[in-house]
Amino acid sequence: MLASFETYINKDFQFLKDSKLLIACSGGVDSIVLAHLVAKMKLNVAIAHCNFSLRGSESDADAAFVEAFAKKLRLAYHEQRFDTKLYAKENTLSTQMAARELRYTWFNELSQAHGYHYILTAHHQDDDIETFFINLSRGTGLRGLTGIPPINNTIIRPLLPFSKTQILVYAKQQELHWRDDSSNAKTEYLRNKLRIEVLPALIEISKQTRPNFRKTQQHLQASQALVEDYMALIYNLVVTEVTDGYSLNIPKFLELPNTQALLYELLHPFGFTAWNDVYKLLTAQTGKEVVSSSHRLLRNRNELLITEIDKNEAAKVFFIKKNETAIDTPIQLRFIPTNKIGNIENTNIYVDADLLSYPLTLRKWKKGDVFQPFGMQGKKKLSKFFKDEKLSLIAKQKVWLLCSEDKIVWVVGLRLDERFKITPQTKQLLKITTRQ
Repeated sequence: MLASFETYINKDFQFLKDSKLLIACSGGVDSIVLAHLVAKMKLNVAIAHCNFSLRGSESDADAAFVEAFAKKLRLAYHEQRFDTKLYAKENTLSTQMAARELRYTWFNELSQAHGYHYILTAHHQDDDIETFFINLSRGTGLRGLTGIPPINNTIIRPLLPFSKTQILVYAKQQELHWRDDSSNAKTEYLRNKLRIEVLPALIEISKQTRPNFRKTQQHLQASQALVEDYMALIYNLVVTEVTDGYSLNIPKFLELPNTQALLYELLHPFGFTAWNDVYKLLTAQTGKEVVSSSHRLLRNRNELLITEIDKNEAAKVFFIKKNETAIDTPIQLRFIPTNKIGNIENTNIYVDADLLSYPLTLRKWKKGDVFQPFGMQGKKKLSKFFKDEKLSLIAKQKVWLLCSEDKIVWVVGLRLDERFKITPQTKQLLKITTRQ
């Protein structure tokens, strides 16, 4: 196996020879073999082990074993202990997803701190087949059947061409020792059930299961490549990059065949899952929206606007102290005492400084907000003001309010409040501007 591994590295991963590498090592046979192979090739590598604290003393024994293994190979060793169950509870995640997030976040931190170029994981051919069937059982599209990618940004999986049997044979030939995770024998987990019960039955039915699977996967990958090339043409035809994200031209899009499939391909990278609701936006009224965990999709006249959601920004309040002359977060504002009035524009206002109560606050608008637009006698709801100004939902969510106590001084970039305007009785003038 060593010769085959070296050939594979020289052919597809030549760049690893000049890189600083980090191996994710659980202590199981797969990662132990990967570390042994890479060490045999004398690559610049270190070992990283995650102790997820899920199996008590067994987890601690795994960590001690990996540390001793790294010492035997004379490799640098990193270890991190996690309270995985607590993290899962706090972030409403499954234990497996919590472990994944913790693992890769720490790997990235290690890479930045120690200059590792790539992270090597021990995913192999059997993992690839299991993932195929897991995705198939969940109703995946073409992309979910193309297999585990050998390269994903800085994650490298150099054991993908090798089967579990080959890995075990190598480990025994080299008289390697490893740790067995007792949870791997529990068939209540889908992946374990596939590995223990389904795949052996398939291989028993046909000895060509593995090579045929590889051929099928190559065909699927070729088909996916064709789809991606086609989608690049579609993207250029109907999508425009705008200041806040992306705009999809609905009339142009509806002229194309297979609109639902095309919409899925265009939008799935943004995390959308409620596809029936997404498809309905093509014929919905302006203002209708669908959100994913990271993005918002808004029907705005003849376009779909795709923008990123800032979950924290809307709840923040920023304070501005008296005599403060400028702020740069969350937006740029300049506060300039003056003795003359210039033009009131979208980018600047003039207010009676004596009417301001400090600290001023800067916040996003919320339902129920009212103000007295400059030049008007009565008050007006901000929601009605935005509607009159024909602001899209995305534009509304980007509006900031400069406030004095509970009163809006300025709907920034849009309108001054009448209550803070300059009058003949004004003694101190303050210019507030968004300009540098």
